[in-house]
Amino acid sequence: MKQGFLKAAVLISGTGSNLKALIDAIGTTRLDLNIVQVVSNRAEAAGIAHATTAAIPVSVISHADFPDRQSHDAAVAKVLEQSGAELIILAGYMRILSEDFTRHFSGRMINLHPSLLPLYKGLDTYNRVLESGDNETGASIHFVTAGLDSGPVIAQVKLPVLPGDDADSLKARLGPLEHKLLIATVDLFCKREITYRQDAVLFLGEIIKQPLQLKPDGRFI
Repeated sequence: MKQGFLKAAVLISGTGSNLKALIDAIGTTRLDLNIVQVVSNRAEAAGIAHATTAAIPVSVISHADFPDRQSHDAAVAKVLEQSGAELIILAGYMRILSEDFTRHFSGRMINLHPSLLPLYKGLDTYNRVLESGDNETGASIHFVTAGLDSGPVIAQVKLPVLPGDDADSLKARLGPLEHKLLIATVDLFCKREITYRQDAVLFLGEIIKQPLQLKPDGRFI
């Protein structure tokens, strides 16, 4: 990789579709990113294949092999530190992280969540959107803090809820938008345009009062 590329680690638990989107963006020179490490808490995670195909180092650190959350997170933290990653990307990583872990990587770790935060933190977001009768949903990328999906939101993309939508159709339509949002947001980190300070997001050195909004052309408002 060229000098100056941002070093990142990606944490996954499942299909790794967002990891694949990042790898593809790197391959087309869309991102000046060097993914130096992938960590999965599940040995059977399909996303591992994307990393191995791209010759990215993979560490499987199963939570079942540790007596508690803190010891598991400590093992993950050790691998991340050894990798030299500047940015930690949670992309479908289905683990609640310990406070010590989030504090250690404060300002360096982001998460992609399938709702317009602060709405619908946690799981089952699509059904919760439908049950509430919302006319739109979307995805958010936020800095990770100790609270569940509670860190300051960096960027979002919105999706209308259509008549006849169910959880599966919402998920299917949101997936490609999540990929675009992740790539565009990580690109801001690659350009060193996003920083974190005292529970706030800074864009080009200025605190943003609302999350950046991704337009259909892939740029931010």
